[in-house]
Amino acid sequence: MVRESGCLSNTWKQILEDESHHLIVNEVAGKIVSSCVCVIIPNLTRSVRPYAFVENVVTHIDFRGQGFASECLEYAKQIAKQCNCYKMMLLTRSRKKEILDFYRNAGYNNTDKTAFIQWLDI
Repeated sequence: MVRESGCLSNTWKQILEDESHHLIVNEVAGKIVSSCVCVIIPNLTRSVRPYAFVENVVTHIDFRGQGFASECLEYAKQIAKQCNCYKMMLLTRSRKKEILDFYRNAGYNNTDKTAFIQWLDI
């Protein structure tokens, strides 16, 4: 267990020190109720403009449907704009209509590109 804890703390430190990695949280009464990650990725195309990748959009079940995740995504969008990103990408594993509609309502679409994922079992 100590080894895993060391790996976790090293990863946490690495994320916090990475200026391109943004942890976005929404709090209520000092408790995190919603969050997402936004990573700005340098790019050699599109006039060397970076793009943003959003992942791990999570809201505590007791706070869903109240706009907290939308606020997190909007904040990520502002970061992407400030960094001169030309696009934002988001992946979800969910197939639930209400979750896919949530992302569509937030301005994302699933018609422009096709995502392929290769899972690596280490």
